Amino acid sequence: MPSSPSIVPEIDRDVCLVLDDFGPTLGRAWRETDVHDANFESVIADLLDSEYTNPICVIAFNTTKGSSHDISEVVAVEVRTRYKHQGRELPESLQQFVERYESAKA
Repeated sequence: MPSSPSIVPEIDRDVCLVLDDFGPTLGRAWRETDVHDANFESVIADLLDSEYTNPICVIAFNTTKGSSHDISEVVAVEVRTRYKHQGRELPESLQQFVERYESAKA
C-alpha cells in the first residue's frame, strides 16, 4: 500500500503558539498566527503589545525534530524582564500569566 504524504509542514525551527482564554462564552483557543510570526520573539512582542486576551500557556514544537514542549515559564520570565527594563507595569492579563508560572517555579 503506498503511503500518503504528510500534511504536516517541515519547518526546521521551533514554532510557538499561545493558548488564549476568551472567557466563559467563547472559551479557549490556540491563537491563529502567520507561520513566519510563530516564533519566540514574535510571541514576546505580541504579549508586550497586549495582543492576547488572557494567555494561558505557550507551546513550542518542531515537526522536523518531532518535539514539543511548554515554554510558558521561559516566556513569563522574559515578559517580566522586558517590562521591568522598559519601566512599565504588567497589564492585568499578563500579570496573571506571569504570576502563574512564577508560582509554579517556586
